[in-house]
Amino acid sequence: MSVSMVDESTPQPSRRRHIARLAVFAGFLLLMYYLVGVERIVDIEQIRHLVRETGPAAPLTYAVSSAVLGALFVPGSLLATGSGIIFGPVLGIFVTLGAAVGTAIVANRLGNRAGRDSARALIGDIRSDRIDAIIERRGLWAVVGQHFIPGLSSALASYAFGAFGVPLWQAAIGTLIGSLPRAFAYTALGASIADHSRWLATAAIAVWCASAVVGAVAAHRGYRTWRAHGRHEAHAEPEAD
Repeated sequence: MSVSMVDESTPQPSRRRHIARLAVFAGFLLLMYYLVGVERIVDIEQIRHLVRETGPAAPLTYAVSSAVLGALFVPGSLLATGSGIIFGPVLGIFVTLGAAVGTAIVANRLGNRAGRDSARALIGDIRSDRIDAIIERRGLWAVVGQHFIPGLSSALASYAFGAFGVPLWQAAIGTLIGSLPRAFAYTALGASIADHSRWLATAAIAVWCASAVVGAVAAHRGYRTWRAHGRHEAHAEPEAD
Protein backbone atom coordinates (compact mmCIF):
# COMPACT_ATOMS: atom_id res chain seq x y z
CA MET A 1 0.00 0.00 0.00
CA SER A 2 2.78 2.41 0.92
CA VAL A 3 4.57 1.70 -2.34
CA SER A 4 1.46 2.52 -4.39
CA MET A 5 0.94 5.71 -2.42
CA VAL A 6 4.49 6.78 -3.17
CA ASP A 7 4.05 5.98 -6.84
CA GLU A 8 0.78 7.93 -7.06
CA SER A 9 2.24 10.91 -5.25
CA THR A 10 5.35 11.03 -7.40
CA PRO A 11 4.97 13.88 -9.92
CA GLN A 12 5.16 13.04 -13.60
CA PRO A 13 7.96 14.66 -15.59
CA SER A 14 6.83 18.09 -16.68
CA ARG A 15 6.31 18.72 -20.38
CA ARG A 16 6.51 22.47 -19.91
CA ARG A 17 10.29 22.54 -19.94
CA HIS A 18 10.43 20.69 -23.26
CA ILE A 19 7.70 22.85 -24.77
CA ALA A 20 9.47 26.00 -23.64
CA ARG A 21 12.79 24.76 -25.03
CA LEU A 22 11.31 24.01 -28.43
CA ALA A 23 9.41 27.30 -28.43
CA VAL A 24 12.58 29.27 -27.73
CA PHE A 25 14.44 27.40 -30.45
CA ALA A 26 11.62 27.90 -32.96
CA GLY A 27 11.38 31.57 -32.03
CA PHE A 28 15.10 32.02 -32.59
CA LEU A 29 14.86 30.38 -36.02
CA LEU A 30 11.88 32.53 -37.00
CA LEU A 31 13.70 35.67 -35.87
CA MET A 32 16.78 34.77 -37.88
CA TYR A 33 14.64 33.92 -40.90
CA TYR A 34 12.92 37.30 -40.69
CA LEU A 35 16.10 39.32 -40.18
CA VAL A 36 18.22 37.51 -42.76
CA GLY A 37 15.72 36.09 -45.23
CA VAL A 38 13.16 38.91 -45.26
CA GLU A 39 14.88 42.08 -44.06
CA ARG A 40 18.15 41.05 -45.75
CA ILE A 41 20.44 42.50 -43.10
CA VAL A 42 23.37 40.60 -44.63
CA ASP A 43 25.06 42.45 -47.51
CA ILE A 44 25.80 39.75 -50.10
CA GLU A 45 27.72 42.14 -52.35
CA GLN A 46 30.03 43.06 -49.48
CA ILE A 47 30.65 39.39 -48.76
CA ARG A 48 31.53 38.75 -52.43
CA HIS A 49 33.96 41.66 -52.32
CA LEU A 50 35.65 40.34 -49.19
CA VAL A 51 35.88 36.84 -50.67
CA ARG A 52 37.58 38.11 -53.84
CA GLU A 53 40.23 39.77 -51.67
CA THR A 54 41.28 36.40 -50.19
CA GLY A 55 42.92 35.41 -53.49
CA PRO A 56 43.65 31.68 -53.92
CA ALA A 57 41.70 30.88 -50.77
CA ALA A 58 38.55 32.45 -52.18
CA PRO A 59 36.75 29.18 -53.08
CA LEU A 60 37.25 27.73 -49.60
CA THR A 61 36.44 31.06 -47.96
CA TYR A 62 33.22 31.40 -49.91
CA ALA A 63 32.17 27.79 -49.25
CA VAL A 64 32.68 28.11 -45.49
CA SER A 65 31.06 31.54 -45.21
CA SER A 66 28.14 30.43 -47.38
CA ALA A 67 27.63 27.35 -45.21
CA VAL A 68 27.27 29.54 -42.13
CA LEU A 69 25.13 32.14 -43.90
CA GLY A 70 22.90 29.40 -45.30
CA ALA A 71 22.32 28.08 -41.79
CA LEU A 72 21.29 31.64 -40.87
CA PHE A 73 18.67 31.57 -43.66
CA VAL A 74 20.46 33.58 -46.29
CA PRO A 75 18.73 32.23 -49.42
CA GLY A 76 20.78 29.49 -51.00
CA SER A 77 19.80 30.73 -54.45
CA LEU A 78 21.61 34.02 -53.81
CA LEU A 79 24.70 32.27 -52.47
CA ALA A 80 24.81 29.83 -55.40
CA THR A 81 24.31 32.61 -57.93
CA GLY A 82 27.16 34.52 -56.31
CA SER A 83 29.34 31.42 -56.56
CA GLY A 84 28.71 31.30 -60.30
CA ILE A 85 29.46 35.01 -60.69
CA ILE A 86 32.76 34.76 -58.83
CA PHE A 87 34.08 31.34 -59.84
CA GLY A 88 32.29 30.45 -63.06
CA PRO A 89 30.16 27.37 -63.81
CA VAL A 90 32.74 24.62 -63.19
CA LEU A 91 34.52 25.62 -59.99
CA GLY A 92 31.41 27.44 -58.85
CA ILE A 93 29.26 24.34 -58.68
CA PHE A 94 31.78 22.58 -56.43
CA VAL A 95 31.85 25.60 -54.16
CA THR A 96 28.05 25.68 -54.10
CA LEU A 97 27.79 21.98 -53.26
CA GLY A 98 30.38 22.34 -50.51
CA ALA A 99 28.42 25.23 -49.03
CA ALA A 100 25.13 23.30 -49.23
CA VAL A 101 26.59 20.29 -47.44
CA GLY A 102 28.16 22.59 -44.84
CA THR A 103 24.81 24.26 -44.18
CA ALA A 104 23.15 20.86 -43.75
CA ILE A 105 25.82 19.76 -41.27
CA VAL A 106 25.59 22.95 -39.20
CA ALA A 107 21.78 23.01 -39.12
CA ASN A 108 21.52 19.27 -38.44
CA ARG A 109 23.86 19.46 -35.45
CA LEU A 110 22.17 22.54 -34.00
CA GLY A 111 18.71 21.05 -34.51
CA ASN A 112 19.80 17.79 -32.90
CA ARG A 113 21.32 19.44 -29.84
CA ALA A 114 18.53 21.96 -29.36
CA GLY A 115 15.46 19.89 -30.13
CA ARG A 116 16.14 16.15 -30.20
CA ASP A 117 15.53 15.33 -26.52
CA SER A 118 12.53 17.62 -26.19
CA ALA A 119 10.94 16.33 -29.39
CA ARG A 120 11.27 12.73 -28.19
CA ALA A 121 9.86 13.62 -24.78
CA LEU A 122 6.80 15.31 -26.27
CA ILE A 123 5.87 12.74 -28.90
CA GLY A 124 6.55 9.75 -26.64
CA ASP A 125 8.77 6.70 -26.84
CA ILE A 126 6.50 4.64 -29.09
CA ARG A 127 6.17 7.28 -31.79
CA SER A 128 9.85 8.16 -31.43
CA ASP A 129 10.79 4.55 -32.07
CA ARG A 130 8.55 4.52 -35.15
CA ILE A 131 10.19 7.67 -36.45
CA ASP A 132 13.64 6.21 -35.78
CA ALA A 133 12.70 3.10 -37.76
CA ILE A 134 11.43 5.22 -40.67
CA ILE A 135 14.60 7.33 -40.59
CA GLU A 136 16.76 4.22 -40.62
CA ARG A 137 14.99 2.97 -43.76
CA ARG A 138 14.19 6.19 -45.61
CA GLY A 139 15.99 9.07 -43.92
CA LEU A 140 18.58 9.50 -46.67
CA TRP A 141 15.95 9.70 -49.41
CA ALA A 142 13.80 12.02 -47.35
CA VAL A 143 16.72 14.45 -47.26
CA VAL A 144 17.26 14.00 -51.00
CA GLY A 145 13.60 14.55 -51.82
CA GLN A 146 13.30 17.63 -49.64
CA HIS A 147 15.70 19.52 -51.89
CA PHE A 148 13.37 19.02 -54.87
CA ILE A 149 10.30 20.54 -53.20
CA PRO A 150 9.75 24.08 -54.52
CA GLY A 151 9.71 26.85 -51.93
CA LEU A 152 10.92 24.75 -48.98
CA SER A 153 13.85 26.20 -47.06
CA SER A 154 16.70 23.68 -47.03
CA ALA A 155 18.11 25.18 -43.83
CA LEU A 156 14.78 24.94 -42.03
CA ALA A 157 14.35 21.35 -43.21
CA SER A 158 17.86 20.52 -41.97
CA TYR A 159 17.04 21.91 -38.53
CA ALA A 160 13.89 19.77 -38.46
CA PHE A 161 15.76 16.67 -39.63
CA GLY A 162 18.29 17.20 -36.87
CA ALA A 163 15.58 17.60 -34.24
CA PHE A 164 14.00 14.32 -35.33
CA GLY A 165 17.30 12.48 -35.22
CA VAL A 166 18.35 12.15 -38.85
CA PRO A 167 22.02 11.06 -38.70
CA LEU A 168 24.69 13.47 -39.83
CA TRP A 169 25.86 11.21 -42.66
CA GLN A 170 22.34 11.03 -44.09
CA ALA A 171 22.02 14.81 -43.92
CA ALA A 172 25.38 15.34 -45.65
CA ILE A 173 25.07 12.71 -48.39
CA GLY A 174 21.38 13.42 -48.98
CA THR A 175 22.12 17.11 -49.39
CA LEU A 176 24.99 16.41 -51.76
CA ILE A 177 22.71 14.33 -53.99
CA GLY A 178 19.51 16.33 -53.65
CA SER A 179 20.99 19.80 -54.06
CA LEU A 180 22.91 18.96 -57.24
CA PRO A 181 20.24 20.02 -59.79
CA ARG A 182 19.50 23.38 -58.25
CA ALA A 183 23.12 23.97 -57.35
CA PHE A 184 23.87 23.66 -61.05
CA ALA A 185 20.88 25.80 -62.01
CA TYR A 186 21.66 28.77 -59.76
CA THR A 187 25.42 28.56 -60.23
CA ALA A 188 25.05 28.40 -64.00
CA LEU A 189 22.64 31.33 -63.86
CA GLY A 190 25.21 33.38 -61.96
CA ALA A 191 27.92 32.39 -64.42
CA SER A 192 25.67 33.35 -67.34
CA ILE A 193 25.24 36.81 -65.83
CA ALA A 194 29.00 37.27 -65.52
CA ASP A 195 29.83 35.77 -68.93
CA HIS A 196 26.72 36.96 -70.80
CA SER A 197 26.17 33.36 -71.90
CA ARG A 198 22.74 32.62 -73.32
CA TRP A 199 23.21 28.84 -73.38
CA LEU A 200 24.19 28.75 -69.71
CA ALA A 201 21.09 30.74 -68.80
CA THR A 202 18.91 28.42 -70.89
CA ALA A 203 20.43 25.31 -69.30
CA ALA A 204 19.98 26.77 -65.82
CA ILE A 205 16.30 27.55 -66.40
CA ALA A 206 15.66 24.12 -67.96
CA VAL A 207 17.26 22.26 -65.04
CA TRP A 208 15.43 24.39 -62.50
CA CYS A 209 12.06 23.77 -64.14
CA ALA A 210 12.72 20.03 -64.41
CA SER A 211 13.70 19.77 -60.73
CA ALA A 212 10.61 21.77 -59.71
CA VAL A 213 8.32 19.42 -61.63
CA VAL A 214 10.01 16.35 -60.15
CA GLY A 215 9.75 17.84 -56.67
CA ALA A 216 6.06 18.69 -57.03
CA VAL A 217 5.21 15.20 -58.28
CA ALA A 218 7.29 13.53 -55.55
CA ALA A 219 5.72 15.71 -52.83
CA HIS A 220 2.22 14.84 -54.07
CA ARG A 221 2.96 11.12 -54.10
CA GLY A 222 4.60 11.31 -50.69
CA TYR A 223 1.56 13.08 -49.27
CA ARG A 224 -0.79 10.46 -50.68
CA THR A 225 1.39 7.67 -49.27
CA TRP A 226 1.43 9.34 -45.86
CA ARG A 227 -2.37 9.73 -45.89
CA ALA A 228 -2.83 6.09 -46.87
CA HIS A 229 -0.44 4.97 -44.12
CA GLY A 230 -2.31 7.09 -41.58
CA ARG A 231 -5.66 5.56 -42.56
CA HIS A 232 -4.16 2.06 -42.31
CA GLU A 233 -2.90 2.72 -38.77
CA ALA A 234 -6.27 4.25 -37.77
CA HIS A 235 -8.09 1.12 -38.90
CA ALA A 236 -5.51 -1.19 -37.35
CA GLU A 237 -5.70 0.29 -33.84
CA PRO A 238 -9.39 -0.54 -33.16
CA GLU A 239 -8.84 -4.08 -34.42
CA ALA A 240 -5.88 -4.44 -32.04
CA ASP A 241 -8.05 -3.26 -29.16
